[in-house]
Amino acid sequence: MPDADRIQLEPTWKARVGDYLLRPEMRELSAFLRQRKAAGARIYPPGPEIFAAFDATPFDAVRVVILGQDPYHGPGQAHGLCFSVRPGVPVPPSLQNMFKEIERDLGIAPPGHGCLLPWAHRGVLLLNAVLTVEQGRAGAHQGRGWEAFTDHAVETLGREREGLVFMLWGSYAQKKGAVIDARRHRVLRTTHPSPLSAHRGFLGCGHFSAANDYLVRTGAAPIDWSLPPRAELEL
Repeated sequence: MPDADRIQLEPTWKARVGDYLLRPEMRELSAFLRQRKAAGARIYPPGPEIFAAFDATPFDAVRVVILGQDPYHGPGQAHGLCFSVRPGVPVPPSLQNMFKEIERDLGIAPPGHGCLLPWAHRGVLLLNAVLTVEQGRAGAHQGRGWEAFTDHAVETLGREREGLVFMLWGSYAQKKGAVIDARRHRVLRTTHPSPLSAHRGFLGCGHFSAANDYLVRTGAAPIDWSLPPRAELEL
């Protein structure tokens, strides 16, 4: 990651959270990332994709927020959107369960790949709490400063927008979303889609139809949760 004041962030987000990147703790995070890279650590996602969630879903375009924890730590998986993987990468188990629930809830068959970029372009902010990780070391960059920055982004969304849907799956996301005013937004909570917990509430939760019902009631367009075949993806 470059120095914080040189980071290229989508303009509508930069206008609201760009100043946060100039704080001393974010400069410390930048220095930490440079040190780890110099030491030979493989950091994911690649530098230009660290802020991909913001780039793909401008501030005023957000209609739904899905909160993840940290990026996938296997080679070629992470590309800056929570739960999403690049085309051609095997679909991770949690995302498989998300697709199972969408099929049960909305009758939409799984797409045969795990790239969620079309959702992001339709207004679904796919935001991890921690934006970087190291190969083979899940959670390697937790507690280094990313959490406060993404908290700030979530708080800003909640304060400046109305009528959003926040999908909080698992205790980590629910804790992070505690600042959201449920009187101004629709907050959906259940267990994480991980195979360890999906059967305790996620499968059968109906969150995807519930999100669309709320959006329509508040005068917004529903989300198209279908995904095009891999050959038709526009990356």
